Amino acid sequence: MGYPPYQGPKKAKSFKNKIVFKIIIIFVIGLFLLVPTIMIQEIISEREHKQTEAINEVSSKWGKEQTLAGPMISIPYSYYVKKTASNDTTQKVEWFQDYIHILPNELNIQSGVMPELRKRGIYEIVVYNTKIKISGKFSKLNLSQFDIQPENIQFDNARLVIGISDLRGIEKQIRLRWNGEYYNFNPGVTTNDVVQNGINSPISVNLMDSTDYNFSFSLDLKGSQLLYFTPVGKVTDVTVSSPWKNPSFDGAFLPDSRNITNHGFSANWNILNLNRNYPQAWTGSKFSLNESAFGINLLLPVDNYQKSYRAIRYAILFIGFTFMVFFFIEVLNRYFIHPVQYILVGIALVIFFILLISISEQLNFNSAYIISAIATLLLIAGYIKAILKSTKLTFLISGILFILYSFIFIIIQLQDLSLLIGSIGIFIVLGLVMYFSRKIDWDNIVISEKEEQAD
Repeated sequence: MGYPPYQGPKKAKSFKNKIVFKIIIIFVIGLFLLVPTIMIQEIISEREHKQTEAINEVSSKWGKEQTLAGPMISIPYSYYVKKTASNDTTQKVEWFQDYIHILPNELNIQSGVMPELRKRGIYEIVVYNTKIKISGKFSKLNLSQFDIQPENIQFDNARLVIGISDLRGIEKQIRLRWNGEYYNFNPGVTTNDVVQNGINSPISVNLMDSTDYNFSFSLDLKGSQLLYFTPVGKVTDVTVSSPWKNPSFDGAFLPDSRNITNHGFSANWNILNLNRNYPQAWTGSKFSLNESAFGINLLLPVDNYQKSYRAIRYAILFIGFTFMVFFFIEVLNRYFIHPVQYILVGIALVIFFILLISISEQLNFNSAYIISAIATLLLIAGYIKAILKSTKLTFLISGILFILYSFIFIIIQLQDLSLLIGSIGIFIVLGLVMYFSRKIDWDNIVISEKEEQAD
């Protein structure tokens, strides 16, 4: 039995150097292909910014996100401070003015929200009209806790104040019913202690009056996407209903009950003063109502840019796994794949993300993903068939890429479980790579005939 001719250590070392050199080239190509993926992420951010600009443009003309704060009673009062000069024993009295803010004992709000989709170019914006009925009761005013002399309280200038974040959304005049009497609201607020924007109405109050003050009014309001309320009542009951099918309940409190169907939703909040961090009455600007705001967010069914951004995070997985498959085909089937061909296939993988973004702006994300994935798979499959001249390997690589695209699609859909499913999937991929590469003798790899002839 004869022995094969001795090739010498130089030839064996040459084989190993070729393999190491090829791995380095593939690694460098993969790193360079990550550069355009970063640029695509910037494109996504830019398009998302344009969408925000379109939303702000429509909202600025229709009505922005609305937050109702109040109603509350604001009563001005005067107080003095005695000051003594350092070089004089004479006391000087300086008078100042501040406000007492009183919140209602009971507050009931009923809101029917009618959403509407508006378009600005290719972007969709959710706006709404809402009819709000507000009623409640202020208990007898007990101002003894403030240690203010009754003669210093200006009851004649008492105002009922309602904070409204964007006054351009008010559609009709608002008429207040206060203990059987009617008052008209005026624009603006008497003080910026609690709210910055809103409306106010003069009211009749008296420290000596032992009766409760009942109030009610209706508000027709326009806004965009968000509608929030503040639980200023000692007991606050809010009910919101709408034909919108995709609400999100946001803010400081979730609804006590809600019902979401294909015909819309309804939700109810019942909140006590013990659930928030400010009292029923105070002076000055000690407390803010915004921290306790809650309400609804009229979400669009999908966020294409957010999903596109999540998809491109897996670009390194697309590129790395595809190149790894090509490399194993070279090793196991003795094919020679030129680095330029690696680059072209890598560029095709990157183009997938550009197609995904552009098509998702016209269609929904799922349809855009399927179209982009099929187009990329057909392009890569045709190119593989041309360079490898093997139908079997073409179907093999196309099948692997199909599984990869399907896997990423599932991860994007499963937001809460994406990390778990992704980590399990990568673990399985690593296991398969280790399994199929277990029999490769990396010290005695035989290069293809094309590479030998190239030497």
